[in-house]
Amino acid sequence: MQKSKDKPSVREAASMAQARPVNPFLREMLAQIGKAVNGKDDVIYKILLAILAGGHILLEDMPGVGKTTLALAISRTLDLSCKRIQFTPDVLPTDVVGFTMYNKEQDRFIFKEGAAFCNLLLADEINRTSSKTQSALLELMEEGAVTIDGVTHPLPSPHIVIATQNPINCVGTQRLPESQLDRFLVRLSLGYPGPDHEIALLKARQSGNPLDTVERVADAAALAVLRREVEQVYVSDSLYAYIVALTNATRNHASLRLGISPRGSLALMQMAKASAFAQGRDYLLPDDIVFVCPDVFCHRMLLHGTGEDPEAAAAIVREVLQTTPLPWTD
Repeated sequence: MQKSKDKPSVREAASMAQARPVNPFLREMLAQIGKAVNGKDDVIYKILLAILAGGHILLEDMPGVGKTTLALAISRTLDLSCKRIQFTPDVLPTDVVGFTMYNKEQDRFIFKEGAAFCNLLLADEINRTSSKTQSALLELMEEGAVTIDGVTHPLPSPHIVIATQNPINCVGTQRLPESQLDRFLVRLSLGYPGPDHEIALLKARQSGNPLDTVERVADAAALAVLRREVEQVYVSDSLYAYIVALTNATRNHASLRLGISPRGSLALMQMAKASAFAQGRDYLLPDDIVFVCPDVFCHRMLLHGTGEDPEAAAAIVREVLQTTPLPWTD
């Protein structure tokens, strides 16, 4: 018999209840992406929530766990253009955003687009490139546009960045600047597959590429409609106050020297609204906030001392969730 101390808390139980979507669009998306990336429905679900919320995704993983396959599968299900750029120390900002050059035949300067000009940009091993190249990503992730030689060029809509980073102790890596981390709506990890799923992967590869079986579910126009529906999800005053109470708890936590910014508060609300929509509701509940809070908060917090400790950050988020009183909903 399970001991009482091993039972999930009320908040953990509420969070687990959110782990499967009710919305038929998301269920079909999960089914199609699952053909190519097996056994990772929980992570894929949160990635889809981030896309519905209009945000960007940071995946922290070792090489070879299926990040590129995942990005391609998402682009196929939504019929989005997709590009991949491998970040190394010699990648330049112009490789990402583009540049102007003189065209002798036309006797004028023309703009050459960089890799960012697509619907879904896979920025692979983002923490191996220079700070100068990092800065090129800030405007495009925040504004959906790039400015070259004083001219602003809008990016295709939707524009989604799925960036990957190797764990910080890997050779050639450096911690992303706080301003860069804050641009990502969530940080997630695919992790290694379980033995059964890895066996299924090996078998599937014997008869072709599973990506070829992924079918389109919607397109960019349909995604825009869904995003507008997410925006319309109702948030009561008590839940606005709850979000602010959670962020303030991190700003005043003794173990943190950098808490959650107002951008983090907005990110939590956006992800929670996407969670509510995925559950078939047009109103927010505290459960939605609890469900997405660790993925939104952990990468935005800076602990005292040096280095990065994801486990310690996750423990602090759990503590904040346990000690912040749940609101009365209107």
